[in-house]
Amino acid sequence: MSVFAVEYVYAANTDATRDEHRPAHREFLASLKPENGPITLVASGPYTDGSGALLLISAPDEATLGEALKNDPFNIHNTIAALRITGWVPVTGELSHHA
Repeated sequence: MSVFAVEYVYAANTDATRDEHRPAHREFLASLKPENGPITLVASGPYTDGSGALLLISAPDEATLGEALKNDPFNIHNTIAALRITGWVPVTGELSHHA
């Protein structure tokens, strides 16, 4: 398994749409756990400036993760203008056991 940093950049003027679909988005993220498949949410949260969010996710590979993220209600309802997936190695600190 690898850890990936996923960056969401929110589309302009989608605040109301995100507010509407946030419960389903959080339910989707909560479903990313080992007992439900190979993808596990490590941590997630919005940027304080409201421009997007960072998700740290353990997955077998980038392609599998990318396919799974297509099911995020924020993606389904076009509130994500850009999505970037980058491999990340948590060498030290509280998340280092994910490396």
